[in-house]
Amino acid sequence: MRQSSLFTKTKKEAPKEAEIISHKLLTRADFIEQTISGVYRFLPLGYRVLKKIEGIIREEMISLGAQELYLPVLQNKNLWLETNRWQTIDPPLFKLKDRHQKETALGSTHEEEITDILRHRIKSYRNLPLSLFQIQEKFRNEMRASGGLLRTREFIMKDLYSFHANEKDLERFYQKVKKAYFRIFKRCNLKAICIEADPGTIGGKLSNEFMVISESGEDRILICKKCSWGANVEKVGEMKKCSQCQSNLEKKNSIEVGHLFWLGTKYSQAMKANFFDRDGKEKPIIMGCYGIGLPRLMATIVEIHHDEKGIIWPPEVAPFQIHLIPIEKNKKVKETAEKLYHHLQKQNLEVLYDDREDKTAGEKFAEADLIGIPIRMVVSQRTLLEKNSVEIKKRPEKKRKLIKIKDLCFLKF
Repeated sequence: MRQSSLFTKTKKEAPKEAEIISHKLLTRADFIEQTISGVYRFLPLGYRVLKKIEGIIREEMISLGAQELYLPVLQNKNLWLETNRWQTIDPPLFKLKDRHQKETALGSTHEEEITDILRHRIKSYRNLPLSLFQIQEKFRNEMRASGGLLRTREFIMKDLYSFHANEKDLERFYQKVKKAYFRIFKRCNLKAICIEADPGTIGGKLSNEFMVISESGEDRILICKKCSWGANVEKVGEMKKCSQCQSNLEKKNSIEVGHLFWLGTKYSQAMKANFFDRDGKEKPIIMGCYGIGLPRLMATIVEIHHDEKGIIWPPEVAPFQIHLIPIEKNKKVKETAEKLYHHLQKQNLEVLYDDREDKTAGEKFAEADLIGIPIRMVVSQRTLLEKNSVEIKKRPEKKRKLIKIKDLCFLKF
């Protein structure tokens, strides 16, 4: 992508309402833009990152054997009445009436929808286990949207649902999902911890959250340094000692990046989603639910990976892999930069080529640091004439190194 064609407009100042670093940097770098409270536009750079995160999550869900589907945003009121959540879910639903005065709701979660699908299709233990997932928009009628992308009213979420004939099989799959979540967060260069949590209005007998320690996080968690056990304060209150080893607990601020729910038969019993077991006995399907909010994960990455100059994207989620920057209006510099741009693209590398001629070197470097692409490749007259080289700098590092043009084909990014 030529930067002269990229639809973006970086800013020197963050909006007044931005309080946390991810909100400030993502807005300044023109990845996102707020339209109304808790609702954001994802501009081209931001959307590229969002799709990278989506790709990682999809790969890991498919590795579990889950099949992808897509469920409607507008949901049937009658399904929510079956589970008695039409009035009780928190935050409450966004409800609306159509021109026929029939009530529907914007989906904040999809337990009712998925259970309705299953009860019409699963009749025997031979059809189980099964896992289905979607990556889709959600709407939460939050009392107060805050923290940029950390708490919004419209967002994209990955829902995974699993269906089992017995609790032993659910336990096996639940643990597989835990491992997949750790892989997802590691690929996003985040150190996540899995803690005990309150299932809230989603329900079920067991719940775990994946947390990333961060001062900007709204959640308060208790962590044991000795055995790594942890729990959300909402679940365990102000306990002082670890329930596993009786060591002292530390209270930390954190950001929730994933949530697992052992739903059991809460929804299948309410909606009569039953199957016949090996003995011909009718039983409710046992369920699990596993979520990740993509925009929140994107914001969390920025909360952890930034410096005073801007964002530092981990390679797997960066909008581009290389930022190619020529810094002089010189024929040889321009010709070399053009050749490098095409050469790198032929190697299937994603390159943002700053071909703008109305920007100084300082302006280009400042924007490059703000945007946060992992590798900066600078073409200058000095490096070309003296050593026939280009300057390479990794975004998190201060050190620069020169690499011969002829050696670039062997360079690994």
